[in-house]
Amino acid sequence: MKHRILLSSFIFSLCILLVHPLIAQDTKSLTLNEAVQLSLQNSKQLKSSRAKIDEATAVLHEARDGQLPDFKISGSYLRVNNPNINLHTSSKPSTDTTGSSGSALPKVNQAVYGMANISYPIYSGNRIKYGIESAKYLEKAASLDAEHDAGQVIINTIGAYINLYKSKAAVNLVEENLQESRKRDTDFANLESNGVIARNDLLKAQLQTSNIELSLLDAENNWKLANVNMDLMLGLPENTTIAMDSSSLQSPGEIKTVDDYEQIALQNRRDIQALSYRAKAAGTNIKSVKGQYYPSVALSGGYVALDIPGFVSVTNAIDVGIGVQYSLSSLWKTKAKLEEAKAKENELKANEEMLNDEMHYQINEQYEGYLLSLKKIDVYAKAIDQADENYKITKNKYNNALATTTDLLDADVAQLQAKLNYAFAKADAIVAYNKLILASGILTDKPGNK
Repeated sequence: MKHRILLSSFIFSLCILLVHPLIAQDTKSLTLNEAVQLSLQNSKQLKSSRAKIDEATAVLHEARDGQLPDFKISGSYLRVNNPNINLHTSSKPSTDTTGSSGSALPKVNQAVYGMANISYPIYSGNRIKYGIESAKYLEKAASLDAEHDAGQVIINTIGAYINLYKSKAAVNLVEENLQESRKRDTDFANLESNGVIARNDLLKAQLQTSNIELSLLDAENNWKLANVNMDLMLGLPENTTIAMDSSSLQSPGEIKTVDDYEQIALQNRRDIQALSYRAKAAGTNIKSVKGQYYPSVALSGGYVALDIPGFVSVTNAIDVGIGVQYSLSSLWKTKAKLEEAKAKENELKANEEMLNDEMHYQINEQYEGYLLSLKKIDVYAKAIDQADENYKITKNKYNNALATTTDLLDADVAQLQAKLNYAFAKADAIVAYNKLILASGILTDKPGNK
């Protein structure tokens, strides 16, 4: 029996040792920059953006292919019946189709022919040239859109990382406060049993402990959901616990003026640049549409081979020439297309002006938001000192029967709230600063964000 117990204990210990590494694998330590890199690698939004770049590149290749010659080959083999052929080659008609007069016609029942044609465009009203130029602008716009989307992915990752940090900080602070509250309950229970305090005071303390336990449950739930959200964003298994590196959450140094950030944005905002390239593409498209008023000229050549057994054979029939094509309907049909192209250009220019106004507002909004977050840090830092001092004074008064239990518990809550506010303000300042440089168009240029 003793050996069986020892064997069971050994197997249990072995299972623990084997399972422990598996559990440890579910925890992943990540700095903020590492989280950003993972999000850029696994973002579904960026995969879609890269596909749009590939699509724009293919359109550009298609436009360039318009400069290449067209080459066509065709051939046929035909079977025919025995036709009635009457050649009116003399003044005297003849109905003899059998050839009994000595000039018998061949019997034609099959034919084979093959053709090869090549056409090289010489002039097409510059439609090919402007089509290539427009496609280049649109490809560049798609690339800039992808960079703009990368900035959005980065700021979303930073926001999620900070949210995870805040939720974990809340759990830690509430746990710390809960330990202190339980210790106070023990002290109050001893005092109550010795008749020093009323039972009502003990119940108040225990009630606050219960409320803190409920707050801890909420904080842990928020942390778990924030962790799952971060896992999905980074492309990790959703049961992965992310261990954050708080040292990577560094506050920025000296900031520039609003005017400086606006000038930076004018030079670096990818969405503004992309819209500008689309406006250029629309302007180029107008020139391409105007090209429909002009004829198309192409150099052409061909080769024909024909064989009708018993009748005729044609080989080595080569032709070379210049062809001109002009659609008269373009004189009245092109006008509507031209008006549409001009309207598109005007729309894009108006959108560009609107985006510029929006950029100025965003920078001012994020700039003021960042300054506000810095001021909050200073205020909450003072609030922590004030809350700590208030709790010490209140506790001293309580020990000397000069303050009630309610006063002591309120001071404890104020102390916890001050700590939470300070931790959250420091984290929010990091998000606010990154939103400011995102609005300036330089978030993707930061080291570690490329």
